[in-house]
Amino acid sequence: MKRLLGYLLSPVYLLVFGLLLVVFHPIQIVCRLVGGYPLRKKSVDILNFLLIYSLVILGTRIRFRGFEQLPQGRPFIIVSNHQNTLDIPPIVWGFRKHHPKFVSKKELGKGIPSISYNLRHGGSALIDRKNGRQSIVEITKLGKHIEKEQYCASIFPEGTRSKTGLVKSFQPAGIASLLRAAPSAWIVPFVIDGNSRLMQKGYFPLAFGTRLTYTVLEPIDPSGRDVKELTLEIENKIKAHLNQA
Repeated sequence: MKRLLGYLLSPVYLLVFGLLLVVFHPIQIVCRLVGGYPLRKKSVDILNFLLIYSLVILGTRIRFRGFEQLPQGRPFIIVSNHQNTLDIPPIVWGFRKHHPKFVSKKELGKGIPSISYNLRHGGSALIDRKNGRQSIVEITKLGKHIEKEQYCASIFPEGTRSKTGLVKSFQPAGIASLLRAAPSAWIVPFVIDGNSRLMQKGYFPLAFGTRLTYTVLEPIDPSGRDVKELTLEIENKIKAHLNQA
């Protein structure tokens, strides 16, 4: 029955998903022109709330955990496992009070309604993964930005998505660049659990009745820590939470 419901309801959710992106693109533009960054951000928050909770169409159960642990009065870096494109809305919504910015491949900066506009105008770092120098420059700019404004940055150190949900090796370079530019930032390990099951067969059919859990683990003060060892520790904590240790 669940499989049948997945086939029947996936087109409905995907239609809603696409319409939300198309409708909120001009809303973002107008909000930015009328009210600048604050108003545009509110529109982005609402969009991502709707993107997440419209998953109830598919019988999805959603839970956010551990957000009461977030550092206050300082910037921080969200270090997360990466399963698919649906990883972004829970970060935008869950961390909305801390103005999350992303380290994203430059290809996402154009061609996608709402998403590309937000990446270009929301302060995120758009990197060329074939150009190490450009990547470091952009990530450093992002680090300085979150340090100044006491915002947070989100990075997926696996580099690419894990379609199976199994966590790949974390690479420390991006984390190191952010920490150099934002020396007062703490690290917030963030566990995404369930998105890979939701999209086990790609965009069609999406799985019906999936449980999605988004968990903040205990924040880490990186002061005086070796970044490679710190990155491995974060990777192992996320794996342990997913029972992959």
